[in-house]
Amino acid sequence: MIQDIQPHVLRNEFIPGRGVEPEGWLFLFRDEDVLCTIENGTVRLPRVKDLPEEGERRYLFALDDVPCYLGMEALDQLANGMEWVSVRQLRRLAEGPREAIFATWTAFQLYNWYRDNRFCGRCGVATFPAPDERAMECPHCKRRIYPRIIPAVIVGVTNGDEILMTRYNGRDIPYYALVAGFTEIGETLEQTVAREVMEETGLRVKNIRYYKSQPWAIVDDLLAGFYCDVDGDTQIHMDERELKEAVWVRRGDVVGQPNDYSLTNEMMLLFRDGKEPR
Repeated sequence: MIQDIQPHVLRNEFIPGRGVEPEGWLFLFRDEDVLCTIENGTVRLPRVKDLPEEGERRYLFALDDVPCYLGMEALDQLANGMEWVSVRQLRRLAEGPREAIFATWTAFQLYNWYRDNRFCGRCGVATFPAPDERAMECPHCKRRIYPRIIPAVIVGVTNGDEILMTRYNGRDIPYYALVAGFTEIGETLEQTVAREVMEETGLRVKNIRYYKSQPWAIVDDLLAGFYCDVDGDTQIHMDERELKEAVWVRRGDVVGQPNDYSLTNEMMLLFRDGKEPR
């Protein structure tokens, strides 16, 4: 999956007062685009030394021993050969290196958090980075704002040797996925599984069992993967506002996604090979 970057390690601990090193990676975003170069399927990110210092370099994390920074300025001139590339499209446009793509996604999540919390939501005063931890602090009411992580579920609904596969409405994604959805306030993950399956397909489920989790930084998610069995009627009643297709697919007919980045893909292939948890 996207976070499986071994032997590389993303060191995400906050280091107060970490200085700016010229060889560090520099992440610059413009809305949902990142500044980079893609050559022969390989993504290359700029180093701090590659760009003039036109604004703050905010320390994010380290990839192995290389520090990574967020550039807070809007660039007037791009570095030689670099372009703005959609973060969402990066995994389709570049084959790797995986650690660079994962670091970019993680940096994008932090970029969105910093951008969306420049002002205190309680009193409206401008915030500033806390000196001792990864948080934004309000100087007026002393409120601290931490990075947002949204729990969501991926659900492999099975019926013997068939699995429920879906395609979402309004998304330009040509391949199949699984039922998915966000956890609501006051709801357990298992309750989310049952509710999302019922809302999207009209099916009841039982024997809900946890498989694995995955950070999915594009939408601030922490995904939790579950398998479950259909309970009773197998007739699909699809919510056409959410889905454009929902079908039962036999093990041998399951086709994976173009790369192995997603928890969804891993769960589909695990079922195809008869290795899903029972």
